[in-house]
Amino acid sequence: MNKRPDFALIDFDKIKKKKKRDLTDLEKQEINEAFKLFDTDNDEKIDYHELKVALRALGFDMKKSDLQRIMSDYDIDNTGKVTLDDFNEISKNMILDRDPQEDFRKAFKLFAEDTSGKISFRTLRKIAKELGEKTSDDELRAMINEFDRDGDGEINFEEFLGIMQDD
Repeated sequence: MNKRPDFALIDFDKIKKKKKRDLTDLEKQEINEAFKLFDTDNDEKIDYHELKVALRALGFDMKKSDLQRIMSDYDIDNTGKVTLDDFNEISKNMILDRDPQEDFRKAFKLFAEDTSGKISFRTLRKIAKELGEKTSDDELRAMINEFDRDGDGEINFEEFLGIMQDD
């Protein structure tokens, strides 16, 4: 007697969350550029030190022990180097496993004032000026007002996260 599966027992949301996204074209391009930049002899291989710097260029500051593990996992011929294909795989896995909230936290810290831990009007104006943006004070105030959920005139991390995750 064949028993039909009980689909109510399957957590489809959990399955969807496990499905990994693929790299964007920009991410693939960044990986290749980082590799080529540090493959100084153009042999399509990089050594431990070049790997460390290339990964750092992609935003990954690795511990020595982690880098050594990567080298031992991918340098199967014991050449002291990893290939472009290996580097692509290493980088892809690291990018896809990256916690986006941590990236948002790092970005927020670049903008937030040290004293308040928030993005103020003054800070936003300074950033716009440094980036060469011709944004009026009224436009900057409107930006803050649009996302300032607690009404304190500044953007905290939760509000910043809302901006970054808004689709």
